[in-house]
Amino acid sequence: MRNVARTSLVDAAIAELRREIAEGVWPVGTKIPSESRLAESLGMSRLSVREAVRVLAHAGLLHTRQGDGTYVTATDESEVALRRRLDKAAAMDIIDVRRGLDLVAARLAAQRRTDDDLAAMRAALARRDAAAEASDLDAFADADVDFHVSVAMAAHNALLGDLYRSMSEALHDSVRGQEEAAFEPDPWHADLLEAIENRDCTKAVAVSIALLDKQEQDL
Repeated sequence: MRNVARTSLVDAAIAELRREIAEGVWPVGTKIPSESRLAESLGMSRLSVREAVRVLAHAGLLHTRQGDGTYVTATDESEVALRRRLDKAAAMDIIDVRRGLDLVAARLAAQRRTDDDLAAMRAALARRDAAAEASDLDAFADADVDFHVSVAMAAHNALLGDLYRSMSEALHDSVRGQEEAAFEPDPWHADLLEAIENRDCTKAVAVSIALLDKQEQDL
């Protein structure tokens, strides 16, 4: 981390911490250095660092856990704004948006997927099936979201991947809101994986449409 002039104070600390986060020095989910270590690295008081952390926490980039530390929750404010908007969105609105994103993701994934991408999808589906058998709705929703995020990541389009990851919490809530209907057997997830594995773009898109149609009916 670069040392900053003492006269810069809080604004300089905010800029430097934001840069470290944006550049992935501290990935999402990791704990940033302690207040004292940051103050030493930045060449300023702990009070200035504390205020900078408070500002970035208010912006949604950081989250402080009492007695534990401060963790990175997002890489930029636009991601936070989208996440907050999705939290307030109606379930049907989310499905309407997914009709655009999922179809693009399925088509591109069928074209560009790698063996590692397929392995991630299979692992997510296996966890999804196990959670359904155990009637564990939270684990089921987590695995379902992981599967669809894996499909989006298999498209190997950075913007699409970021958009889908930003929607993950809203997707989780959407799946969880279906309650028992979520556990009903469906062929679509396995069919989507098969289509992507076979690089069948047409089938991948068709299956994605059918899957979203079913979720809309369940709502």
